[in-house]
Amino acid sequence: MALAIFLFTYVFIAGIKLPFPKLDRPGGALVGAVLMVVAGVVAPAEVFNYSADPARHAVDMDTLVLLLGMMLIADYLSQAAFFRAAGAWALRKAHTPRLLLVAVACTSAFLSAFLVNDTICLMLTPLVLVVVDDARLPPIPYLLAVCMASNAGSVATFTGNPQNMLIQGASQLPYAQFVAYMALPAVVATAVVVGGLLFVFRKELSHERFQTHPPPPPVDRPLLGLTLVTLLGVVAAFFAGLPMSWSALTGAAVVMTLARRHPRQAIERVDYVLLLFFACLFVVVFGVNKAGWADDIYRIFSPFMSGPPWRETLGFAGLTLVASNLFSNVPFVMLARAWVPTLHDPVLSWHVLALGSTLAGNLTLVGSVANLIVFEAARGKAEISFLGYLRVGLPITLVSFVLGLAVLLAEHALF
Repeated sequence: MALAIFLFTYVFIAGIKLPFPKLDRPGGALVGAVLMVVAGVVAPAEVFNYSADPARHAVDMDTLVLLLGMMLIADYLSQAAFFRAAGAWALRKAHTPRLLLVAVACTSAFLSAFLVNDTICLMLTPLVLVVVDDARLPPIPYLLAVCMASNAGSVATFTGNPQNMLIQGASQLPYAQFVAYMALPAVVATAVVVGGLLFVFRKELSHERFQTHPPPPPVDRPLLGLTLVTLLGVVAAFFAGLPMSWSALTGAAVVMTLARRHPRQAIERVDYVLLLFFACLFVVVFGVNKAGWADDIYRIFSPFMSGPPWRETLGFAGLTLVASNLFSNVPFVMLARAWVPTLHDPVLSWHVLALGSTLAGNLTLVGSVANLIVFEAARGKAEISFLGYLRVGLPITLVSFVLGLAVLLAEHALF
């Protein structure tokens, strides 16, 4: 029963369209969670009762609270026009189509390293569309730079993307240690994204100079200063080893209290659909684990990871890259969290899981929510097919993953 419910849920998580029922990803996850409880696979007490032992409760509240706190801080940055100002500054520094692509990619990657990458894509896409339209440039390379670089840059920290937040909750690795190992692979992956896009679109992007003059946005300087200082304090708390979820929510509460504006707008703009999707998915995956199917799935793939430690690591890396596209990265990370502690080097395996599940999002158009956000926002102005994206995403993903994994393995060997 648990497996049947999981497969039913997976159909909608994978984005498969059925004539009936007409469910999307959040709706499919919600129905799947309800079915797990109604069928008796998961008891209601296991959903709502929180305990220190993750094996005894379904919903990982720490991850949801962390995501909520970062969303609220990001919204106050948006209200202060931080994202528009940062994007406009980067675009003013670019004088050729190629430098413009580099500026877009680096801005997206850097911001995504500290804030949730989905938010960065949502904020940067409209600005990029305006600039490339004014400069009469093809929009596709720049839109790909936004989403692909945001995925690559988000590898660097636990707060870069939702799957890294899940890994933080399960691994309890120190924030500073994670950044120390993952920052360089993130830089390498971003460089591969930039180099790959410049090569693929070398004919469309010339060296001729042009002038871009995006209008300077009206920045709310007091709110911007307050929010940036608070964000720095939150990141400092992360490095100090304080609980990440409550550090983020405390930061959001500080800004909310001192911002001198009604908080309703920020609260209403929180992506509660995403939070509901995660909560329901926690219940579905908890039911699969409780029924023993996660162990069975692991045994199916264990032959690819048998042998010496290096083979186990490479096998797990390959499995992560492939399965994150088959199952979608967030559900796969939820499943794989139970496997990592049994591997030869759990710390390395957590880092490999973060690297592979995140960079896998660059492989296909539907591989990452960030990709969908960008091209949904650009609907009517720029279109790309599944195969058109795959033509670019496949080589960039494979090269960035191989090089990023090589850097990660070298770091673990040296340190």
